[in-house]
Amino acid sequence: MRWAVLYARSRSVPASFAALVVTTAVIWFLARDHWSMIPVSLALTAAVAVMATGLSGQDADLDRTAAIRWIPRRGLHLLLIGGLGFGAVLLPRLWEAEQVPVEILTRNAGGLLGLAGISAVLFGGAFGWALPLFVFVVSFVVWATTSGTDTAHLAITWLLQPAGVPAATWTAVVLGVVGLGTYAVFGNRR
Repeated sequence: MRWAVLYARSRSVPASFAALVVTTAVIWFLARDHWSMIPVSLALTAAVAVMATGLSGQDADLDRTAAIRWIPRRGLHLLLIGGLGFGAVLLPRLWEAEQVPVEILTRNAGGLLGLAGISAVLFGGAFGWALPLFVFVVSFVVWATTSGTDTAHLAITWLLQPAGVPAATWTAVVLGVVGLGTYAVFGNRR
């Protein structure tokens, strides 16, 4: 077998991909009449969360002692998670009348994959889903209960902000860069 097949199998990529398809389809089915910002952000968060459960292998010590370069593989794995989540949420644009702009999807996918990387470094690869879901819940609760245009409010609710909000964009960029960098360099926690 080739290394890519072994890597994918050790990271449960086939099962995660099946969960991605099912999760996105269920969220789309439940929100098909109102495929707007909140259901799209929830679907993207769920997509990244189910794919991020495989950010660690079966044996962390074996991964650390392997004679291969892990930094590009980890970075590519995290980018693949973001790309698959982005694609799964972008697919309904083919038949939906109400469409969330691609800029928002790109911003949110980048920030969420960064959160998945940070979560894997802090809590372990099996918990790569924790921070993306936590941030979505906090974002939604703050967005639904308060309103404001100050920078702190816009940064906390970055997932639900429209395109062109600098605080939301910079929050996602910082999360994406920090998460991708830390996960690629350090890998998951034991």
